[in-house]
Amino acid sequence: MISLLGLPGSGKSTVGRQLARRLGFTFVDSDHAIEEQLGCSIREYFEREGEDRFRDVEEAVIDRLTQEPHGVLSTGGGSVLRSANRAHLNQRTRGIYLRSSPDELFRRLRHDINRPLLQVADPLGRLRDLHTLRDPLYRETAHYVIETGRPSVSTLVNMIIAQLDLSASTSSG
Repeated sequence: MISLLGLPGSGKSTVGRQLARRLGFTFVDSDHAIEEQLGCSIREYFEREGEDRFRDVEEAVIDRLTQEPHGVLSTGGGSVLRSANRAHLNQRTRGIYLRSSPDELFRRLRHDINRPLLQVADPLGRLRDLHTLRDPLYRETAHYVIETGRPSVSTLVNMIIAQLDLSASTSSG
């Protein structure tokens, strides 16, 4: 199982779909799996039940999904906030942190109204705060860090596959 970690807008779902297609694996977006389980959007649940209740559901879903032997898993940006999620992702998957700067993320997300964490007066400031808080957690959880910058999705997929191939050849030889 390969997991993709990173802030909202870093490309986890888009890159994950293409990576899974290239590798012949199934693709799962943990946020979609959570919404299927909840029967409503994460945003609705978040507003109605609060972040702690949402994180409880997210933890159970991450635990279940990381027990699959093969696949590509795109995680929610805040999944690393819980130590149990970090442990499951680190121990059961090959974690890849798609690292983007807050300025790059803001450029991609500035018109996206579906991101509850960014519906604030200063979304760029919010992204900078999230980056400061979560970057060390992503690094602790992931086995590889891929700087997203401005490469195309296919270039990012090639970079990930090259990294996975390199680590497989160095660990077996």
